[in-house]
Amino acid sequence: SRHVASVTSDRSFLPPTPPPGAVNSQLGAVGPPARESSAAAQDPGGRATSSWGWRPLIAFIVGGFLAAAGFGASQLLNDPEPTQEIVAASAPVRSESSASPPIVVQPPDVDTTDPAAFVAQILGPSVVQVEVPNVGLGSGVVFADGLILTNHHVIAGATNSVAVRTADGRVISGEILGSDARTDVAVISIGPDSGIPVAQLGSSDELQVGQLAIAIGSPFELQQTVTSGIISALNRPLFNGVGLNAMIQTDTAINPGNSGGPLADRSGRVIGLNTAIQTDGVGNSNIGVGYAIPIDTALNIAHRIAAGEPLVAGFLGVAGDQAADGSSGVEVTEITPGSAAASAGLQIADRIIGLNGGPITSLEELAGLVQTQFPGDEVELQVVRDGETLSLTAVLGER
Repeated sequence: SRHVASVTSDRSFLPPTPPPGAVNSQLGAVGPPARESSAAAQDPGGRATSSWGWRPLIAFIVGGFLAAAGFGASQLLNDPEPTQEIVAASAPVRSESSASPPIVVQPPDVDTTDPAAFVAQILGPSVVQVEVPNVGLGSGVVFADGLILTNHHVIAGATNSVAVRTADGRVISGEILGSDARTDVAVISIGPDSGIPVAQLGSSDELQVGQLAIAIGSPFELQQTVTSGIISALNRPLFNGVGLNAMIQTDTAINPGNSGGPLADRSGRVIGLNTAIQTDGVGNSNIGVGYAIPIDTALNIAHRIAAGEPLVAGFLGVAGDQAADGSSGVEVTEITPGSAAASAGLQIADRIIGLNGGPITSLEELAGLVQTQFPGDEVELQVVRDGETLSLTAVLGER
């Protein structure tokens, strides 16, 4: 299902409340949808919007459907008196005619020793505003010739096309090639003759906590807004109402309208796709906790969309929990017969401490990483068995 929300437009929809146990005991699976919460909060325009009634709550920032993080070892935390809330957020679509002549502004001389100014100059022309009539708007970035990367929730209210507003003020028509609600990625085609430069792309594997992170997008319809901060954490598990994903956490200011826009490093390379913010339950804008889809994940999905390939999530086939002695990692409590985990030789009581060389600290972190892979992908599991560390190769299956 697709969930579209527009706090500052005329339509507002929220996804269903994830019930306890929404992440079921076998990685790669998400439980059935549950009822809508009856809780409500006020949006900036004074309209009431639903909340999910559990903590912590996340706002998918623009046009947006919402998600929440904060899972228990094998189920979502469920708090009858939440202190945070999910807020849908969307900037209104411009009402002026799209036929207005473009305004061309020459960029000033930039001191390349100032990273934010440098990134604004070299990446800004590749960032666009994505407008869905009568729904809202978000952001996007040109990642290949004639192709725009954005969020699924930005275009979820559209039919087959959207309006794309370029950095120099032109408005062109974009065709939606496809989208994936599970990872919240979408691809828009504008053709090879758009004149919009392709952004330089980085790698999620090279990211470090504490490094500079710069966002460009259209918060509150303020096109080409540049904000900066740092990467606060990596592989944060985030449930978006459909799937569980491993995200970049950042304190870079992102707000309604930034969704789908790029998060970049100090060299102007795109390292993530801004997607969600966490709120305090009072306001619905930035409080310093935002989330971006790692660029490697976004590109993997985008290339499959462009090629018309299937988007089924990979499946490992284990259930687990924190080790009884408090050790880090995930202690395996159940293995699905015939699954990737079984074929790899994983055993009950094994403790998974790493995936592809990166640390695993919780079940939800492992699930988020697995679900961004595809059937047939190989993953390396670092496992502790009887005090000995082993490396096992698993070829992910399909649930």
